[in-house]
Amino acid sequence: MSGNRDRIEIIPANGLRNFLSFCRLPRLLYQNQPGFAPPLDAERWTMFAGKLNPHFKLVQSQAWLARKNGKLAGRILAQIYDEAYAPLGASRAQFGCLDAIDDDGVTAGLMRAAEDWLRQRGATLVHGPFSPSVNSETGLLVQGFEAAPMVFMPWNPPYLVDSLERQGYTKARDLISYRYDVGEQDRQASPSIMERPEWRKRLNIRTLDLKNIGKEAEIIVDIFNDAWSENWGFVPFTLAEFMSSADGLKLVMPPEGGFMIELDGVPQAFGVVLPNLHEVTADLGGRLFPFGLPRVISRIRNHAFKSGRLALFGIRRALHRKAAGGAVILAFIEEMRQRSKSSSIGHVEFSWVLENNFGMRRPIELSGARIDKVHRVYEKSLAA
Repeated sequence: MSGNRDRIEIIPANGLRNFLSFCRLPRLLYQNQPGFAPPLDAERWTMFAGKLNPHFKLVQSQAWLARKNGKLAGRILAQIYDEAYAPLGASRAQFGCLDAIDDDGVTAGLMRAAEDWLRQRGATLVHGPFSPSVNSETGLLVQGFEAAPMVFMPWNPPYLVDSLERQGYTKARDLISYRYDVGEQDRQASPSIMERPEWRKRLNIRTLDLKNIGKEAEIIVDIFNDAWSENWGFVPFTLAEFMSSADGLKLVMPPEGGFMIELDGVPQAFGVVLPNLHEVTADLGGRLFPFGLPRVISRIRNHAFKSGRLALFGIRRALHRKAAGGAVILAFIEEMRQRSKSSSIGHVEFSWVLENNFGMRRPIELSGARIDKVHRVYEKSLAA
């Protein structure tokens, strides 16, 4: 760096003005880039405000902004989990929300700020990005930059991957996202597993009762935490976290988007398919106010969505690698095919799956889905 032309500042993102800048920064940096769709600012507020997202009760955290020559140039979040919520196999010390212009000086400054803050709290290893948690937006995009943007999936430009790796970060895990294109064979398919004598009376699939979301939430969180409890990076999804987004879920999820699979009368698996809201919000440029909210609600209710995402799925661990578990997964796939008959959605994204979770990857690939995106979680030793 030399002279005022290269003046880079890293400042804590404290106070309302800096917080708002932190939330909208990606759309300021990445607008009009292929593969990027701006999330709504108001949704980002609920994601990153400590008083609105119960996740921040589990961690200590600090966010920063980068400015180059006085202009916003990047951001980052650092956090360290309380010991009671230590991620499975991963460090309690994490970074997230890494976004920056194409400038190694900016990336280096942001990473240094996060690393120093974590070291001061005893961290010797850092993982990320988690934005802000493994249960929300995870990983840095390393493949599929121009793939169709999907709701609640992070996007970053290719240069950021190289810039981060030049700071000494290496791969910890890859997360795989699949694309499934619904065809006529799906819409014409008839159920088979549900009609077999050995499963006909044992399996039942019902639509989630959004009017009784509190009771449903307890079941969903219980199944989700049991299903994912052996996965790398797992942090229990708290009921408070789920309920904080329940009202929004009721608003955006179509009636046929959520379902519970019961075996012998006991809930054993669930799935939630969200319509790809980017289809109805892209022209708002991230701004919801003053006229965006009624417009978005009207669009959600009236729009024939072409794409959607299987955002939540879980099957109890006791059924993993068992015949009953296979029957439940097949019933789930068949149910999605049956529901596609009355849906306009032709592109479904299954995201995400850990690269070594072959028990989940195999049935997805057997269904005909193909890898569409790869997000990577990085690590770096902070030891002296």
